[in-house]
Amino acid sequence: MRVLLAGDVVGRPGRDAVRAILPGLREELGLDLVVVNAENAAAGRGLTVRLANELFQAGVDVLTSGNHIFNVREFVPALDGPLPILRPANYPAGVPGRGVLEVGGATPVTIVNLMGRTFMPVAVDDPFAAVDTILEGIAPGSVVLVDFHAEATSEKQALGWYLDGRVSVVVGTHTHVPTADQRVLPQGTAYVSDLGMCGALDSVIGDDVTSVITRFTTSMPTRLPPAEVPPGAEVMINAVVVDIDETTGRAWSIERVDRRCRLDEAGGDLEGGGGA
Repeated sequence: MRVLLAGDVVGRPGRDAVRAILPGLREELGLDLVVVNAENAAAGRGLTVRLANELFQAGVDVLTSGNHIFNVREFVPALDGPLPILRPANYPAGVPGRGVLEVGGATPVTIVNLMGRTFMPVAVDDPFAAVDTILEGIAPGSVVLVDFHAEATSEKQALGWYLDGRVSVVVGTHTHVPTADQRVLPQGTAYVSDLGMCGALDSVIGDDVTSVITRFTTSMPTRLPPAEVPPGAEVMINAVVVDIDETTGRAWSIERVDRRCRLDEAGGDLEGGGGA
């Protein structure tokens, strides 16, 4: 089984990157499943049903998220609906949505979304204890993918080692900066500290450069919109592709897949997608 996991989609540039690059990647790499974090897809903060469907139409199978998934209030009821969208499983009990999803096929795959607690802006339950409870209901040797939305690299690495041999893949999201530590851990779990992002190349973690600099140099509250992508500028996808043994649930390999394109050259529509 070959799975692609891509980093946080940041605003319209991120959505345009997915639309322009992902269909070709599915064919080129022979992908069986695509999982993408989309908590920043709507103007950089949150998600909507329309934008989720836009990503599904581009070839995404499952959307994960993080601390911004509840930012668009009108979207929150959709988390209890049929769309394959996850929020972190370690939110307190009673929160809308689900943090675990099994998708079908010849070999079922379970996707788990978790969120870290170190340096994060929202209070959630212990992700280590939460994933222990989740795994109690999953047969050993199953294919299990974990998106750990967290700030601290140490917390991400700790969870990777904690789950080594118990899940197929642990990938970090949230920082929007791809890391180069991808590897298969000794017991067969593929790991990377952060996937990176899908968004504008000329940006600060997907946001407008001038706005971010203003916030740092003035210490004043400043709106941080996604970076704009004028004609000829580049967008990118940061991702990993993982090969998994379907009979054991162990990963064989993990490789970075980082692609850029100019939307006008790739056939993308700079005016498409709607909204920021």
